[in-house]
Amino acid sequence: MPGDLVLGPLLRHVDSSSAAVWVQTSRAAEVSVRHDDEDGERVWRARTFGVHGHHYALVEVDGLRPGERTAYQVLVDDEVAWPSGDGEDFPPSTVRATPEEGPVRLAFGSCRTSVPHDAVHHVSHGVDALRAYALAVRDGEKGPLGTEPDLLLLLGDQVYADSTTPAMQDFIAARRDLDEDPGPELADYDEYAELYRLAWGDPALRWLFSWLPSLMIFDDHDVRDDWNTSVRWREEMEATSWWHGRIVAGLGSYWVYQHLGNLSRRERAADPLWVELLRRQEASPHEEVDLTDAVDAFAELADREPTSYRWSYTHPLGRSHLVVVDSRAARQLEPGDRSMLDHEEMRWLDDQLTGGHEHLLVATSLPFLLPRGLHHLEAWDEAVAEGGWGRRLVGVGEWLRQELDLEHWGAFSRSFDRVTRMVDEVADGERGAAPCSVLFLSGDVHHSYVTEVERTTGSRVLQLVCSPIRNPLPRVMRAVVAGMSHAARPLGTLLASSAQVPDPRWRWHGVAGPWFDNNLALLEIDGEDLRAAWVGGRILGGEHDRPRLTTVADLSLDVPPVGSEHRPALAHVHPGVVGGLRGRVLRLRERVADRGR
Repeated sequence: MPGDLVLGPLLRHVDSSSAAVWVQTSRAAEVSVRHDDEDGERVWRARTFGVHGHHYALVEVDGLRPGERTAYQVLVDDEVAWPSGDGEDFPPSTVRATPEEGPVRLAFGSCRTSVPHDAVHHVSHGVDALRAYALAVRDGEKGPLGTEPDLLLLLGDQVYADSTTPAMQDFIAARRDLDEDPGPELADYDEYAELYRLAWGDPALRWLFSWLPSLMIFDDHDVRDDWNTSVRWREEMEATSWWHGRIVAGLGSYWVYQHLGNLSRRERAADPLWVELLRRQEASPHEEVDLTDAVDAFAELADREPTSYRWSYTHPLGRSHLVVVDSRAARQLEPGDRSMLDHEEMRWLDDQLTGGHEHLLVATSLPFLLPRGLHHLEAWDEAVAEGGWGRRLVGVGEWLRQELDLEHWGAFSRSFDRVTRMVDEVADGERGAAPCSVLFLSGDVHHSYVTEVERTTGSRVLQLVCSPIRNPLPRVMRAVVAGMSHAARPLGTLLASSAQVPDPRWRWHGVAGPWFDNNLALLEIDGEDLRAAWVGGRILGGEHDRPRLTTVADLSLDVPPVGSEHRPALAHVHPGVVGGLRGRVLRLRERVADRGR
């Protein structure tokens, strides 16, 4: 029956000949993916595996033709479970193998809370940009790019383990006392499973996930705010009665719900948990394997010894290349040797940042480039917390770090400097043919913007940020952030100098933004040319269940001739929306919609 499918199908890693389809079922079963093509009916099967009493399957679909799109069904024990037949009017779910040529279109964003889509929550949380986009595509609207994306990249905080909704708190309260630690925050795997059900259970999102391949990476709220900010933060968490259960459940559920689908078939074949699952399934081919003990042991080891597992990964994008970087679990926090990435992870990233691609994309949940004043402020705070203003102020630096979330790349100065050197070498053609651009894609900061590194030769280097999908800053905080972006520059520079923090190698400036409402970013790569748009939703005529897609910004960022030092200035932009514009963009088209609700 259709109810056998709790979540999914989610179409995950897709390449030119294969695809991974992930589901959660209500019971142990055999899951099949079936589709018809010119060669007739084809079926791929996988048995579910269990984790803490929940049931999952990842079906590997192979033998696909590049660029071919085919409708498919999901069956549970040979009964059709998807399409669900629940009366929702959505087109058939399809799988499309990656074409070998042509433009690449990528949607990305971060920070999405899971609350109802009604008048009350549209006031408190805004319109869900991802759901608004799904409904627009269903109804034949293509958005500013004119066609659907090839891939959805979710850059963290898809679930909030530390800031739960009333629905999640009701679930928790039915299991344990909310007055006992960790209170309304998540405590174990069962609670994570319910959190994912609430996050991914909306019919429009289930349909979107069923045909749009997705890749994911965690950020702090997937586990807890400020996750791995510092040694002091770790010590405070480990002193609690509940942290061990949280981190084991958080990393274990992340592997099941998010990370497993990031991997290609070859990468899964080398993954230790997947290998263990296959070993157990081979020993018991007709029964569901319970993987609970292996998942828990794996998660505990991954937290205790971060070098035991790599959450970062790469993904080809036609002639371009995507590198997704774990900027949370791989941190090295020891005073005097702090690094956003531990030594092994940094070596891995060094190996991935190479030329020979049309464009090189680096996705990291935390923006690599903040406004320069804020970058200086974070670098200063790191120095103070390390004793740069004397031992008596170390505690002040640590307090500021946690209270103000001063823990982005700027707060890991040596890491920032090392990565800028790597990227400069790529952009200058020292690691193979220089790409047209190096693009950093990020989220986290609850506002969206574009910045560019000031270079006169070689590849362009830009930062594109999209945050939040649905979790907007209060309006008073928007004013604070906008003001700090400017006011912090002289203050941050002065403070950093006082703590003898060297200036960063790069200089960069704002190109567009900030935009504060809920957004989903759309990026098109067509040869040398780049185009980026930010879209959201708004309510018209009180139709809260059917928001209308709006275009917040539509930017065409053409690559200049090699050696060009200047680009024409912009003819006109809407006042107050685009800031810090300097001659680094050949064309920029900005359309700002009336965001009234």
